[in-house]
Amino acid sequence: MNQPSVLFVCLGNICRSPLAEAALRAEAIAAGLAISIDSAGTGGWHAGSPPDPRAIAEAERHGIDISHYRARQVQREDFQNFGHIYALDQQNLRDLRRIEPRRLLGRSPARLGLLMDLVPGRAGTAVIDPYGGTAEDFATTWDDVSAAARVIISRMT
Repeated sequence: MNQPSVLFVCLGNICRSPLAEAALRAEAIAAGLAISIDSAGTGGWHAGSPPDPRAIAEAERHGIDISHYRARQVQREDFQNFGHIYALDQQNLRDLRRIEPRRLLGRSPARLGLLMDLVPGRAGTAVIDPYGGTAEDFATTWDDVSAAARVIISRMT
């Protein structure tokens, strides 16, 4: 992997992880950094679907169009293709660790972590799942993933 690569993972890949992908893309563009960025879900029931309309609306509030994103399920190859894989909550991190391919001498080359562990004062916390909530919940999710995206970029510059 020559350029940095980041994969964000939530449950269905229609709310939190697409917003995290969008936030990091925006921060990377602003910083002039080339980063491979994607998102996926541990579950596959939304595969091929666009993001939740409320996620699309929240991204649009920040000048970002994510309507063309399509949900996908995490694949074994992702553990080889991404240097960093960030789960948006503890359950998805446990699921990623369970499905992570094993090598003879240990784990895959991808570094797994909880996204909010990057943000000072937020270690161990989840990005809230706004799926059953309101537009305000999606705004809170955006705030969380944007804060983490700024930390990721600051560590790369």
